Amino acid sequence: MGNILISGASSGIGAALAHAYAAPGVDLTLWGRDRARLQSVAETCRARGAHVATSSFDLTDLEALHAALDAAVCPDIAIFNAGLGGSVPHDAVAQDSRAAGRMAMVNFVAPVIGANAVADKMGRRGAGHIVLVGSIAALFPLPMAPTYSGSKAGIKMFAEALDARMRRHGVFVTLVSPGFIDTPMSQSVTEPKPFLMTPEKAAAVIKRKVARGARQVVVPWQYAAIGALSRVVPKFLVRAILSKF
Repeated sequence: MGNILISGASSGIGAALAHAYAAPGVDLTLWGRDRARLQSVAETCRARGAHVATSSFDLTDLEALHAALDAAVCPDIAIFNAGLGGSVPHDAVAQDSRAAGRMAMVNFVAPVIGANAVADKMGRRGAGHIVLVGSIAALFPLPMAPTYSGSKAGIKMFAEALDARMRRHGVFVTLVSPGFIDTPMSQSVTEPKPFLMTPEKAAAVIKRKVARGARQVVVPWQYAAIGALSRVVPKFLVRAILSKF
C-alpha cells in the first residue's frame, strides 16, 4: 500500500482513516493541529505495524504547509481531510469575518495547495491517488453556515476539475462527501443529525471505495439519495425551506 499522507489525522475521520490504513509495510505521514492527540493516533498506528511520521502545525500557516509539503516524500495516497465547521450564531447578522477567513483557509485554500503540490509529484511519477474530503453541505446553500457550505462546494468543483486534468497522468482524484459522522465537528451541531455514522465505519467505506478508484464517495449512503433529490427539487423551493432555519 506504500506511503499515505493524511491531514487532520488527530481526530474524527482522519484518525479513523489512519487506524484503517495502519499495517506492516505502510508508511503513514500524519498531520494535525493537536500535537497530543496526533501522537496518540500515531502510537496506535505504530502498534498495528505501520511506520509513522507526524507533523503538528496549523493549516492557516501557509509557510508551514509548504514546508511540510516540501519535506514529505511523494505519497501513493494523499488524503486532505482537515476541516473546520460551525454555524453562525442565531443572533448574529453575518459570520465573523476572521472566523470565515480561517474556515475558508482550512476547508478550501489549504487542500487546494496540498492537492496541487502532490498532484505535480504524482503526475511526474505517473501514479497516485488524491482524496479530498468535502461535505454533503456542498449541495445546499446553508444560511446557517454559508462559509462552510461555500468552501465545501468549492472543494467539490476543484476535485472534479483536478480529476479531469490528472487522469491522463495516471493520478486518480476522489471526492468524499460525508453527511453526519460522529466527530467533534458533528457533536457541536445542536440540530438533528439523521443517519449518524461512526468515524470507523465511514473510514472503512472510504478506504474500500478509494481502493476501487471511485470518483465520489458519499457516507452514509443515504445522503447520496438526498443529494440526488436536491438536484431535481427547484432551487427556489430549497432556498425557501432552508431560509426557515
